[in-house]
Amino acid sequence: MKPDEFEQRLPRQSWRRIPPAWREEILTAASRALPAREPIAGARQLSLVSRISGFLWPHPVAWAGLAAVWILIFAADFSIRDDAAIVATKTAPPEPEVIVQWRQQRRMLAELIGPRDARDADRSKSVVPQPRSERRFETMTV
Repeated sequence: MKPDEFEQRLPRQSWRRIPPAWREEILTAASRALPAREPIAGARQLSLVSRISGFLWPHPVAWAGLAAVWILIFAADFSIRDDAAIVATKTAPPEPEVIVQWRQQRRMLAELIGPRDARDADRSKSVVPQPRSERRFETMTV
């Protein structure tokens, strides 16, 4: 039989069901052929990884979106830090006239407020430590 004849006869063939006993035989032979599973040294780590992936898998698009938002936040933070450093280096120290005016303003403010009096609240009180309970300690003699 030539390959072309076989291809023409194939669609005309009727399909027969596989007997259930054959299916069971095939599956049991296949399970016996598999090597026995040995406990893995890192089984705990694998279970942790599988748990994490099981937790993250239901919504991978949401997790990817959250990661993208964090990346944008970090990028914005780093870009702001760089600008602040440039601005700080570009500012010039105040001119001497400005410093003189600040000192004059401080003197005027001190004159308006007047001399500072030592008030009761400012004085430090000498506090003798007392017991926390109100009951006085008594010495017991036997």
